Amino acid sequence: MGVTPRNDPEQDAAVAPPRSARLAHEQSRAQAVACPAVIVVGGAILGVVGLLVALGVAGSATALRIVGGAVALAVILLGPGVVALQPNEARVLILFGRYVGTLAESGLWWVNPFTVLWRIRVSLRVRNFQSDRVKVNDASGNPIDIAAVVVWRVIDTARAVFDVEDFEAFVIVQSETALRHLANTYPYDDYAPGALSLRGTTDEVRDSLHSELQSRLRTAGIEVLETRLTHLAYAAEIAEVMLRRQQAEAILAARKTMVAGAVGLVQMALAQLAHSDLVELDTERKATMVANLMVVLSGDHSPTPVINTGSLYT
Repeated sequence: MGVTPRNDPEQDAAVAPPRSARLAHEQSRAQAVACPAVIVVGGAILGVVGLLVALGVAGSATALRIVGGAVALAVILLGPGVVALQPNEARVLILFGRYVGTLAESGLWWVNPFTVLWRIRVSLRVRNFQSDRVKVNDASGNPIDIAAVVVWRVIDTARAVFDVEDFEAFVIVQSETALRHLANTYPYDDYAPGALSLRGTTDEVRDSLHSELQSRLRTAGIEVLETRLTHLAYAAEIAEVMLRRQQAEAILAARKTMVAGAVGLVQMALAQLAHSDLVELDTERKATMVANLMVVLSGDHSPTPVINTGSLYT
């Protein structure tokens, strides 16, 4: 009585290659022979002549008809192997379900004629993708409208054809996904020194989007050449409220800078007066002087001077 061997999951995992290894493809150069145009034209003419001879035109002899038929058959079998490529164009060659290489050099070539039914054309030209305006919450929870443009091209035709279902649709979906993740990562605006925001640090945001999108599209053999935000604004329902908040935050940030500068100027003025012995001020008069200087330096409009015609203490 036979015993059915028990499946060992660890052993099966060791024998079977990982899923990523089975799906990963690398572009390879197809075996091809440069085919001058004169050879193609001559072969076509020779095939036509051979076919006419084989059909018995002008009472050809039997032996000559056999030779003509053989020539015509050879031309018919070898002719499909001729491939003409334009610049920035590639052909992915498949032979009976097996990838046999990519033809990417422009010109006239002859390849295995049995791949004629499974040649996939892939454009290597630079392409643009303009995303739609999507509504998403930023890092602060505020709804914003954002859109971007992505410049890309195919650099690995094997991955573009075999590793994803439709690489053009893949670019669209992954670009919108990366754009939404970018908006969730950064706030629309932030006045803190050195803080990153969508509106304030455009270079860093662009680099972040480019890096994330390139990592997503590497699976499909896509190279991202450039990414750039084309639209960035608060959503219509909160645009007016957020504009007032943005103005208030801008005023507050400006006030903080003005106060910090005013305090430094007051300290410098008091230090210079104490060093020069020009006038001696007690604590109360120093406080009055500090208050007057802070009003002058921190006010949002020019102050009206008041001239004291009496003594310093009246």
